[in-house]
Amino acid sequence: MQDEQPDLDRFDRAILRVLAGDGRISITDLAREIGLSKSPTQARLRRLEKAGVITGYRALFDPIRLGLDHVSFVEVRLHDTREAALAEFNAAVARIPEIEQAHLIAGNFDYLLKVRTQDMRDYRRVLAEKVSTLPHVSSTSTYVAMEAVKENAVSDVI
Repeated sequence: MQDEQPDLDRFDRAILRVLAGDGRISITDLAREIGLSKSPTQARLRRLEKAGVITGYRALFDPIRLGLDHVSFVEVRLHDTREAALAEFNAAVARIPEIEQAHLIAGNFDYLLKVRTQDMRDYRRVLAEKVSTLPHVSSTSTYVAMEAVKENAVSDVI
């Protein structure tokens, strides 16, 4: 994947918007949706994949229907914030499936984690056995989400 941002024209952005809504759309239907013929659409799609703009295709699941409707946000403070410690923390976070998102923060704490579990009991277990035992953690603070008011994908800003 390349670090530079490719120039995206209106057709490229249209491809991304359509795929965000239906990642299983056929090339023929995609071409019709964006107003190009099949060959240029397919070439653009391959270029977007090669440039790393499109990083993959996957199924999206409804976490509530899967019994994972408890969401907590966890502020994490580390006692060591040197690069090696951050890398060690990042690698450990990546191995915990209940951590849905992890962000390094510029502020009064070091990381903000989004943790998704079945219920409060399950969350307490994850906090005690997994999050609190991550490398270099000095303290955590938890905020329980009562309702998701807005959760958008990148496709909504394209």
